[in-house]
Amino acid sequence: MNVIISNKQQELLSNLNIEVIKTINGVFTADEIVDMFSNFFFGRMILDLTAIDHYQDFRNLQKISIALPVEKIILVLPPDDVECNSPAFLSKIISMGIYNFTSDLNGINYLLSNPNSYRDVAHLHQIEEPLVVEKQVIVTQPSAPSVDGTPSYVAPPTNVILGIKNLTDGAGSTTLCYLMKKELKRRGISVLAVEVDKRDFVYLNDKELVSTTRDELANVLIKNRNTQVILVDLNAVEPTMCTDELYLLEPSYIKLNKLMMRDRRVFETLRGKKIMLCQNVLSSSDIAELEYEAKTKFFFAMPVVDDRKDNGKLIGELLQKLGIL
Repeated sequence: MNVIISNKQQELLSNLNIEVIKTINGVFTADEIVDMFSNFFFGRMILDLTAIDHYQDFRNLQKISIALPVEKIILVLPPDDVECNSPAFLSKIISMGIYNFTSDLNGINYLLSNPNSYRDVAHLHQIEEPLVVEKQVIVTQPSAPSVDGTPSYVAPPTNVILGIKNLTDGAGSTTLCYLMKKELKRRGISVLAVEVDKRDFVYLNDKELVSTTRDELANVLIKNRNTQVILVDLNAVEPTMCTDELYLLEPSYIKLNKLMMRDRRVFETLRGKKIMLCQNVLSSSDIAELEYEAKTKFFFAMPVVDDRKDNGKLIGELLQKLGIL
């Protein structure tokens, strides 16, 4: 079910032929909108920009983009406002992760069934340095010897952006990012590991690791566009900028129950996505039983890992299954 917040575009939005669970009309502060909908389940939010008090102040849009799921928001721009349709304005909202915006009814209907990703709006995003599109050449080159000592060869991937996200608290996305980065570097593949809206990388004592915010993530990805593999520890950010994503699930009884209490439809929502068991101590039969109950097939089962030891073989198996090696 959908939510409509309207003001000057009320007449336009009244012509939408969609199921609506809540409609409000008027001008509201960003804090009021967040308070009303931060704990309110909705499919999509059609948000009239003019319904936000002082919408020209980007700090108000930022409050909404941080507190509400931006991937569910369709921002309706006033068609007669030149500033709000300017390249500078659009670039700013793209930096906040707002990719779905339009100023007419046809655009809204299209975005309801075809939501934008960053790729769809990247041409509107202005960055400090010019974006130069270079011809990519993939060559086959020798990698480090495999674990059993025999030579191995890889075709280096080009511009893989893998988003890693914990489904259960503390499932290990930060550690996995770090271990994958180390293994890829060992094999001679250019790699960057990034964490978003956290500073946990500082405890790993690796100066190559990058910590950033959701607002700056797009800039980090663009500036490192020639890196073959970028690993993103997403935390609470949605994987809209990623070419692939991996969801980590610790299958302990308490963690699973907490997850199901938070979102009983989580496995239905992620059907077809790559869900990986982490810190796994389940037997094969236990995993099969859990797959039957969740009605999903788990992508990979990662045992408890000692990050002080060499995990090259295990991480290599995961990278191969992801198609990165």
